[in-house]
Amino acid sequence: MTSTLTISGLTKRFEGVTALADVSLTVAPGERVALLGHNGAGKSTMMKIILGLIPATEGRVEVCGAAPGSPEARRQVAYLPENAAFHPALTGEEQLRHYLRLRGEDPAGASALLERVGLGGAARRRIGTYSKGMRQRVGLAQALIGHPRLLVLDEPTSGLDPVSRRDFYALLDALAAEGAAILLSSHALTEVEARTDRILILSGGRLVAEGSLTDLRRSAALPVAMHVTARNGHAVQIAAALPGAIAAGGLVHLTCAQSEKLDVLGRIAGLGDKVADLEVLPPSLEDIYSHYSRRDGQ
Repeated sequence: MTSTLTISGLTKRFEGVTALADVSLTVAPGERVALLGHNGAGKSTMMKIILGLIPATEGRVEVCGAAPGSPEARRQVAYLPENAAFHPALTGEEQLRHYLRLRGEDPAGASALLERVGLGGAARRRIGTYSKGMRQRVGLAQALIGHPRLLVLDEPTSGLDPVSRRDFYALLDALAAEGAAILLSSHALTEVEARTDRILILSGGRLVAEGSLTDLRRSAALPVAMHVTARNGHAVQIAAALPGAIAAGGLVHLTCAQSEKLDVLGRIAGLGDKVADLEVLPPSLEDIYSHYSRRDGQ
C-alpha cells in the first residue's frame, strides 16, 4: 500500500542547533499515528516541514505523492493547531462558509460540517461566545473541508471536555475508516493509548521508538504488575507462594518480567480458592514514554 506520508532521513538545523536528526517514518492510508515527545523534542518542527512551512535541511519528505507545501499537497492535507483562532464577530456558519468559498466548494456545506463536529445547534452564534472547546471543533470542521487524505493535528483535544474528547476520537475513527491518514501530537497519553494504531516517540530530535503499543511494551521490556485479591485471609499464604510478592491487607502485590508472566499466572491459578480475584496491569503508555525518554538522557 502506498504511504500517504513518507519521511526519509529528515534532518533540520537552526543556526547550528539540530532540531531533527535522521528521522524516517511512514503513515499509511487509514492509519492513526500518535507523535509523542517532550517540549523541544522536534514535534512542531516536523509538522511545519510536513505542511511546507519550513524547509528540511537534509532528507526527503513526500506528502500524498507530492512535495510539502506544493499546490497538490496543500489540496490533500489539513492542519488543526492547538489553539484555533477565528474572527469573534462571525458565526460558526459564516466562518465555515468563508473557508468553503476559499477552497472553491459549495458554502451550503457549512451546516453539515458543523453538525458533524457537534456544533449544529450553535451554528448561528458568534464565535466570540464559544468556549475554547467549541472553537477547537470549528477548527476540526474547517480541517474536514475537501476530504483531506492526511490530517495533521497538534494537541487536537486541548480544551475539550471528556464527552467531547470521546466524540472527537469517534470522528477520527470514522475518518480513518474512510481512508484518511492521521498524524496527531498529544501530551494526553491515556487518550492516544487506546485510540491510535501506531506510536512514534521523539526525544532530542531523534525517533527513539515506534510501533504499536504491544510492540513498544515488548521492546521496552518493562515489568508487569499484578494485584491478587485474597479470599478468607489467605493473603500471607499467597504472598509466601509468589517470589517478591507483598501482602497488604487482603491484597497481594507483585511484579514480574514479561517473559515470566505466564509462569506467574500459572502459580496463581494453582492456589485455587485462596484467590478471589486477579488484576493484571501491563505497562501503560506513560510508563513506556518515560522509559524511552530516560534512556535518551532527557
